[in-house]
Amino acid sequence: MILVTGVSGGLGGLVLDGLKAVDDVEVVPGTRQGDGVTARRIDFDDPASLAEGFKGVDVLVLISAGYAEDDIVLARHGAAADAAAAAGVKHVIYTSLAASGERMTIALPHRWTEDRLAKGPFDVTILRNGLYAEVPVGLAVAGAASAAETGVFAAPFGDGRISVVAKEDLADVAVRVAAESDRDLAAGGRSRHAGKTYELEGPEAIGGKAIAEALTEALGREVEYRDVSITDAREGLQGSGLLPYQVTHTLSIFANIKAGWSEAARTDLVALLPTEPRPVQGGIAAAVAAGGYRSQSVNPAG
Repeated sequence: MILVTGVSGGLGGLVLDGLKAVDDVEVVPGTRQGDGVTARRIDFDDPASLAEGFKGVDVLVLISAGYAEDDIVLARHGAAADAAAAAGVKHVIYTSLAASGERMTIALPHRWTEDRLAKGPFDVTILRNGLYAEVPVGLAVAGAASAAETGVFAAPFGDGRISVVAKEDLADVAVRVAAESDRDLAAGGRSRHAGKTYELEGPEAIGGKAIAEALTEALGREVEYRDVSITDAREGLQGSGLLPYQVTHTLSIFANIKAGWSEAARTDLVALLPTEPRPVQGGIAAAVAAGGYRSQSVNPAG
């Protein structure tokens, strides 16, 4: 049996749906709000729920329980590792962070968790996920109104680019690894993915100029890219509603892009997907267009 944690989130939900479509596997969802009937209650801040929730599980797809300060994430993942060991889970699949994010502040809890899981009595597969394509998409959508008015897309990218990947592609890989691991265990062996670390970097790297090009396509007017400083970016994030740790992580991503450290050196994504990776840049233009943004020259009525 496979259990997927965090199914109320975007990635966990996609993985759950994908596994439900696989005929020969049994999958159960896990979520903080689980009622024990439609979904198991898996609350990383309540270790007792993990001990009960992991019972009878052979393959655990552990979706990173981030979105908190590092010490909280470490406690959550440590509790999950302990509970998996106590419940007799045979194989843990963990969604970590790709190598291109190694110098980002978000990397610390991921690498700690990889090390912690490696010390457990179960087999482990690490899925080092690239940053979601939602990063440049979100920036483009946020800047669309200003770009439509001024013809300028401003962002703290410098001349750097960032490798990003569609969340659906990452889910497809997780589904394959989990299903194949479950089959291998059911046949009496170890998973063919045991002990493997897969770098799931996006094969497409996006920079400020590429986002400006996507905005040009979506808005119907020429948009140029203009770099801004990290200092200006920090000031712009004040009052954004982001928590302090989220501001820190966001600025760290920007700094890494500016430094040229956010592009993938290699990827295992293509070899593990059933089809070609989903395109990223076209998705940016589509998201902006879906938001109803238009250039004033195209739509004077606004």
